[in-house]
Amino acid sequence: MRIALFATCIGDTIFPNVVRSTALLLSRLGHEVVFPSGQTCCGQMHVNTGYQPDALPLVENYVETFGDESIDAIVVPSGSCVGSVRHQHEIVAARYGPPSLSGRVETVKGKTYELSELLVDVLGLTDVGAYYPHRVTYHPTCHSLRMLRVGEKPLQLLRNVRAIDLVELPEADSCCGFGGTFALKNAETSTAMLADKIRNVGDTGAEYCCASDSSCLMHIGGGMTRLQMGTRTVHIAEILVSEENHAGVTA
Repeated sequence: MRIALFATCIGDTIFPNVVRSTALLLSRLGHEVVFPSGQTCCGQMHVNTGYQPDALPLVENYVETFGDESIDAIVVPSGSCVGSVRHQHEIVAARYGPPSLSGRVETVKGKTYELSELLVDVLGLTDVGAYYPHRVTYHPTCHSLRMLRVGEKPLQLLRNVRAIDLVELPEADSCCGFGGTFALKNAETSTAMLADKIRNVGDTGAEYCCASDSSCLMHIGGGMTRLQMGTRTVHIAEILVSEENHAGVTA
């Protein structure tokens, strides 16, 4: 397949290794990975903060950048950004865009996938040949769990990683408290939710807390670092790309 990679803002600026790991994994699986240079933000921040009209140029750019008919699928290492493309773009297009935009949004969003969705639903894979000899617990992020409903897909992939010690996270489906600007506007509530999450992570004895959204991992990782827990965060792409020759070192 010819797969276009959407890096996302946080991937581009803070977690480039997640983007690189996604590209390397799909290339290793035999697919052509392309990186359209015109990509920018998906507009999620604008919509969530109440600036829907300001998101219109970003929606138009996403459609223009990824609308190439030669692209079979678009992969995004972020459930929240896929959620924005699938659910927010059509709202912005219908309210503020020209009549032709809605149809183009429908076409492009139909081939936009979160990484685990692409691997399991589209490529039919649950074992990508990964090797990760560490104790790991998995946090299902809110957008992945509730908006995209990826369900067991990430866990199916993790369970097939060789040498991994995958332990269940207590109260896994509870929010970590990030929520983008929620963590800024409601700092005390966010901090309380984070405290619950990292306490549950600590109870697993895991070396790594894994998730499919770098933004949530940034929030969780920050809390664990402040408490000097010693537990690190890792994106699922970084686990799935790991091989035996590079065990424990994300590619």
